[in-house]
Amino acid sequence: MNTTGNRYSRQLPLFGREGQEKLADATIFIAGAGGLGSPVATYLAMAGIGELIIVDDDLVQESNLNRQFLHTNRNIGMRKVYSAAETLAALNPDLTITAIPERITELTVENQTGDADILVDATDNFETRYLLNKTAFQSGIPLVHGAVEGFSGQLTTILPGETPCLSCLFHKAPPERDTPVIGATAGVIGSLQAMEVIKYITGSGRLIAGRLLIWDGLSGRSDYLTLSTRPDCPVCQTDHEEDCP
Repeated sequence: MNTTGNRYSRQLPLFGREGQEKLADATIFIAGAGGLGSPVATYLAMAGIGELIIVDDDLVQESNLNRQFLHTNRNIGMRKVYSAAETLAALNPDLTITAIPERITELTVENQTGDADILVDATDNFETRYLLNKTAFQSGIPLVHGAVEGFSGQLTTILPGETPCLSCLFHKAPPERDTPVIGATAGVIGSLQAMEVIKYITGSGRLIAGRLLIWDGLSGRSDYLTLSTRPDCPVCQTDHEEDCP
């Protein structure tokens, strides 16, 4: 990837040529090409990430278009990962995109995540989130979790061996339902997830690790909760070998 042109001239003063080269050498796994996946993938592509692995088994529907800006009207009925790849390639032709139109399962997750440097949870279901959490700890690579509902969202970066995990935070999955959401909410949380990835890869700033960011769009307020390890957690406590919830 070309890291010397004008494309990155406005961000090079922030982390230098070395940081830009680290981005170009990085492979990022994104679970989901929807509301969160759109801003995450877009801003990582524009920042000069070398490779994005995007996994989603869904098709573009009209109801997605209030928030999933990787897709347009003409992509309705198309696999989301292929629609996303088309959009992202137009944004940055130097980007390598691995588009996987599959569901993430216990049997597939290891191959899907491949040699990724960091995992991004841009999904909308806890079954997949728990799988990503478990994979992150087994592989020893970070996981950036994000979730949205209505005008609110949350975010944390999980560092295996250093922070509590997603299973500590959510002891069991809440009931699944169609969650209302406005596009701007997904845009805020997805952008923050992309920022976490960029900070981690370039070694910039302080990660939102060991803390949960709660963002309330209606009040314009952000709060942080300090996370605690669950003593009987089957994922991040090595004395326990049972499967995740």
